[in-house]
Amino acid sequence: MADSTQDIHKYGTDDGWHGVIAEGGEFPPEKDRYHLYIGHFCPFAHRVQLIRHLKSLQPFITLSVVRPHPKEGGGWRFPSGRPSASSEFAEYPGATVDHLFKSSFLSEVYFRDDKEYKGKYSVPLLWDKKSNKIVNNESAEVLRWLPTAFDSLLPKPNGSDIDFYPQELKKTIDEWTPFIQSNINLGVYRAGFATTQSAYDSAVAVLFAALNKLEAFVHANGGPYILGKTLTELDVRVFTTIVRFDVIYVQHFKTNLGTIRHDYPVLANWLKGVFWSDEWKGFRETCDFKHIKENYTKSHSDINPLAITPMGPFPDVESGYESDWTKLSPGEIKHPAVLEAASKL
Repeated sequence: MADSTQDIHKYGTDDGWHGVIAEGGEFPPEKDRYHLYIGHFCPFAHRVQLIRHLKSLQPFITLSVVRPHPKEGGGWRFPSGRPSASSEFAEYPGATVDHLFKSSFLSEVYFRDDKEYKGKYSVPLLWDKKSNKIVNNESAEVLRWLPTAFDSLLPKPNGSDIDFYPQELKKTIDEWTPFIQSNINLGVYRAGFATTQSAYDSAVAVLFAALNKLEAFVHANGGPYILGKTLTELDVRVFTTIVRFDVIYVQHFKTNLGTIRHDYPVLANWLKGVFWSDEWKGFRETCDFKHIKENYTKSHSDINPLAITPMGPFPDVESGYESDWTKLSPGEIKHPAVLEAASKL
């Protein structure tokens, strides 16, 4: 994790920003000081938005949302905020104007901090309204420190007592994080963006081998969360990929050796549990399936040249959560290539 007192962004490069909101640092916790830029479609931006909801940080971090398509020229666009005959600038439900600068493109926000920036104009992007600087644009880093960044300002015991990286589970979280990130969070993209049959065959086999292993692991922990009785950052990491799996990855990225709802009863039940939860406000509330589906199907012209968005599956997330986890049996994809890949994980 970056030192909160050190500015480690190198101007004119593509290295990104790695600041930390922390007491006594360059970016201290303050109400209404920070602004978050996201796209509802992006699973990595979704991580940060989900923490913002789960920890009730809306009063501390305001929000702007880019359109899910098109992405060209200056990168992700904002709605214009005014009626237009041009589909490029027409309003889009769930997207917002750039509330800070009225930018047309997200890239304009990046250049406000670094005019020579050469990297990607990605989401999430966390901005400091007081210093007019970018704090951080790396979701994995923000996911680790954001859950506790504002604890000194949150009401007690509600909010400040929620710990997604508890001391007694840190070792397990640290062991599983690279596995989930590499094989599942990024695994869907490795399969989806493969440009050769052999690359796709290899990637999709590893992805389902990893899902098999995760399914068995969650079942062994007994629910209702990834590590058992405690909701942790692993639930956030897994959720933003799994909630998109049946809805978009199965058809668009050809990850169709199985579906979560049909072939992985444990992960399917876990997904139902957090998505429809009355205890945790944020999982369902931060999902916009129109943004998710139209981003992939209307932005990847090499994969889907006609930009047709499938209507299904329906519903986006099934209901019918089973609270008695002893009734669940883990599922598994037994394709020979998946079993071979599993032997090497």
